[in-house]
Amino acid sequence: MISTPKQLITVVVLAFAVPLTIILLIVQFITGGIKVDPNSSAMSEQAIAKRMNPLSANKSNQMAGGSSSESVAVALDPGESLYNTVCQACHTAGIAGAPKTGDKTAWSERMKLGSDTLSKSVINGKNMMPARGGATNASNDDIRAAVDFMLSKVK
Repeated sequence: MISTPKQLITVVVLAFAVPLTIILLIVQFITGGIKVDPNSSAMSEQAIAKRMNPLSANKSNQMAGGSSSESVAVALDPGESLYNTVCQACHTAGIAGAPKTGDKTAWSERMKLGSDTLSKSVINGKNMMPARGGATNASNDDIRAAVDFMLSKVK
């Protein structure tokens, strides 16, 4: 079969090149037809907000007296947004001693400390909670808003 070093090198190169070429062609075929028009209505801020949080969009729209099929601009609360993306991972289930969201007993002592002290604990980290609650890119204002959002659930 392979009797010379030249044939061996050819087989090794082809063993890598052929599958890689096939994979690249398949990827190009799959993604080649996807063309997004940035000016289309599907790319508007309202449509994106509705896709990101459809329950909030429907709730806001129904509160405004509209039907759930109408498009509506949804202003997402930064505290609720941060809570939904980072904080709820531990605070919904009480992982690693995190007080569960809405548990008045677990939050009663913490509420006495006040929002500013709790925000500083989140920013600096405390016990098992990492600094900034794990949201390394969150601003201090967003962290304060998330703390206020969680406190609003136990008032």
